[in-house]
Amino acid sequence: QVQLVESGGGLVQAGDSLRLSCAASGRTFSFKNMGWFRQPPGKEREFVAAIVWTGHTTNYADSVQGRFTISRDNNKSTLYLQMNSLKPEDTAVYYCAALSRWIPPIGDSWGQGTQVTVSS
Repeated sequence: QVQLVESGGGLVQAGDSLRLSCAASGRTFSFKNMGWFRQPPGKEREFVAAIVWTGHTTNYADSVQGRFTISRDNNKSTLYLQMNSLKPEDTAVYYCAALSRWIPPIGDSWGQGTQVTVSS
């Protein structure tokens, strides 16, 4: 099982950018489809973006399409989420996860989360 640690969250203003990172330990990262999820305050966790193990295919939630970019570096066992044009509604705890299913995206190994707060 892969262990995951997110970083890069913070407090930013609307329109700013942030890049989240997810460092993975374990030899299986390179062969895992991976995803980002988020949990806004008072709401359930929701899907944000996913990437196959080769990096060649990605999938995004409609709410972030065109603003967020998921990527990975298998040599560094790291997953990224570049977030541009941030909006207050992007405020959430962001989690990376190894996926057990692509459609719908379901995570089976989770990090501890990193807080992203976007002020208006």
